[in-house]
Amino acid sequence: MNDKKKALIILLIVLALAITGYFLYQREEQEQNGHTLTIYGNVDIRQIELAFFAEGRIQKMFADEGQYVKAGQLLAEIDPIRYQSEVKRLEGELDTQRQIVKRLLAGSRPQEIKEAKAEVNARKAALTNAKITFYRLQKLARTKYVSKQRLDDARALMDQAEANLEAARQRYDLAVIGPRKEDIAAAEAKLRALEGALENARAKLKDTKLYAPSDGIIRDRILEPGDMAFPQKPVYTLALTDPLWIRAFVPETDLGKLQLGMRAEVKTDSFPGQTFKGWIGYISPTAEFTPRNVETPDLRTRLVYQVRIYVCNHGNKLRLGMPATVHIMLNQKRKAGDISPSSICQEQ
Repeated sequence: MNDKKKALIILLIVLALAITGYFLYQREEQEQNGHTLTIYGNVDIRQIELAFFAEGRIQKMFADEGQYVKAGQLLAEIDPIRYQSEVKRLEGELDTQRQIVKRLLAGSRPQEIKEAKAEVNARKAALTNAKITFYRLQKLARTKYVSKQRLDDARALMDQAEANLEAARQRYDLAVIGPRKEDIAAAEAKLRALEGALENARAKLKDTKLYAPSDGIIRDRILEPGDMAFPQKPVYTLALTDPLWIRAFVPETDLGKLQLGMRAEVKTDSFPGQTFKGWIGYISPTAEFTPRNVETPDLRTRLVYQVRIYVCNHGNKLRLGMPATVHIMLNQKRKAGDISPSSICQEQ
């Protein structure tokens, strides 16, 4: 066998191996693609408008546009002087009313009862003296030594002494019995009303501070210090970042391949080569037409289902509205109840 034939045989062998390798590669790619679903979407934009529940002039603002804030972080304050004054006024009224209720519940003091008793004794003595005077003048009036007018005056003084004694006895009985139940109930009701008013005033004072309700990024700083704030007037626009998810859309033909809790891999053009871990957290129960922002000419009339892929956003690299590509392995056996978001994010 000459060298040309040997070279031809070798070339044919290499060509056969190359063709075989190519077909094996294509077969593997087809099998791999058959077990992976790729969908496209965007990091969902969710935002809320933050406003004071109270009204007043903004005194301080502590956050700027683009700043990342944590839940409970102080963002702004309005002038609290009017609300502080109302709280102090109600605190004073409440303390006064508490003393009134305490006094009514304690009843009469021993000294007050003794004083009422002494007054009764004094009125008794005055009545006794008035009676003695009247009866003496009555005897004298029979002998014509006392005028009828003087006798009538003595009778009037005796009747007045009797009335004064009865009034003193009533005051003594009231001192012994103590305040009426109705008076105590009315005082306690007023006390509760003042407590409610004070609680409301303190809540209004607390509302002079604006806190972040959740983690997020300040998108817009609408007002500035010196502006008047009202409950209907937003101060900031807060973009929510926790949790963060990709909103994508799946054709009806692929819907049966997905289950809640399935793992996913998210990639973006902004970070080529980097994969973000995620999982399917929501599958819409109703179909809709392909949204305009993701549709292509061949999908204009296709019905799709919305899917949310929750994603671990380490380093806050993913931004709201960012396009994303999601890869979901379809040969998973994980169920929705087996998913542990914290463990998936720790794997990142």
